[in-house]
Formats: sequence, structure tokens, C-alpha cells
Amino acid sequence: MADVAGWWMIPGVGVLHDYFATASDEHAAATIDLKGGPGGAEPLSPELQAAIRAGDHEAMHRLMRPRVRFSEHGLHVLSVKGIDPVVQMGTLEELLTGVSTDVIFARPRSGLDVAVRDEGERLVLSLTDELQQALVEQAPERLDAVAVPWSQTEEFWGHGDPEVLAEFLREFSQLARQARDRDHRLYCWVCV
Repeated sequence: MADVAGWWMIPGVGVLHDYFATASDEHAAATIDLKGGPGGAEPLSPELQAAIRAGDHEAMHRLMRPRVRFSEHGLHVLSVKGIDPVVQMGTLEELLTGVSTDVIFARPRSGLDVAVRDEGERLVLSLTDELQQALVEQAPERLDAVAVPWSQTEEFWGHGDPEVLAEFLREFSQLARQARDRDHRLYCWVCV
């Protein structure tokens, strides 16, 4: 369902991203071969099915917004399309912390390949602990404010919608808090 759930994030971008939390790099690596990724299959809700039948695009948009959910594989997951775990997350971390992307990209966990399949068409990458901490510490108002300059970065190719990104950031912050509460770290499963 990651493909349907995040269809509206970045138009024309087909790369799927499941952001998730788990206890270790080894546990994260084990998600590489899960059917449908860490997010697995998410059945369409009756409300979404009705909106699709009715052609109600506003309701479909609202009902398909990415949200943190507990997947069939027992993981808390936030599925989206087109939000890269290295470059775009590095830019986000810079906006949240004031630390330059040069420093962020040099961190050992910044985009660390935890698992790779099919010549890089499927990946599991780590996110930095500093990004996770910054997401935990931010108030919703601060996340909303950061969404504006983040949406204007070149990595969004002029398609960043601050309102959509603010919603994503609020959910992402929730995932970071859940990870912290379980002594887990954040990762991203990528499928090209």
C-alpha cells in the first residue's frame, strides 16, 4: 500500500520509502526481503473504497495521507513516495539543527547501507540519531515552520507543498517519539 498511500507526495516520482523504527541494524536489515517492505500490504479502508467509487478526489487525498501505522510485519511505519532518506533528510536535519549538511553527511549513520538487494533497487538505510532526536524535540508549530523552507529546497524540484510536508513531519516526529520510547532507531526501506 506504500505506493497508493504516498501517491501525492511528489508527482511523477515512483520511488517508495517506508520509514520505520526497529531495535538494531540487524533487525532493520531483515526487513529487506519482507513482502511489500516493512509496511507490508495495507488494505483499503471502506471509506477510501467509497471515495474511489464516487470519484471524490478530496476525500481520496485526505484518506491517503501518510500516517504512522502498525504494519502486518509488526513495525511502526510511515510510507511515502519521493522523500529521500539521505539528501532530503540531510537538508531537513540541517533546517532542524543548524548543522551543515557537510557535517551531517559525514556522520557514520547518515545513509548507511544496512541491507542491499537487486543491485541497489531495494535498500535499507539508517537515519542519523541526531535527526531522530531533533524530530523528538520539535513542537508541531516548529515542524510546520520548517516545512516551508524545506519545501523550497532544490531536492523537491519545485513540487514541495509546505502543507503536505508539514503533515509528513508531524507524523515523522510521532514515529521518532515511538522509536525513542522503545529504544529503537529510525531506518528507511527504499524500493526503486
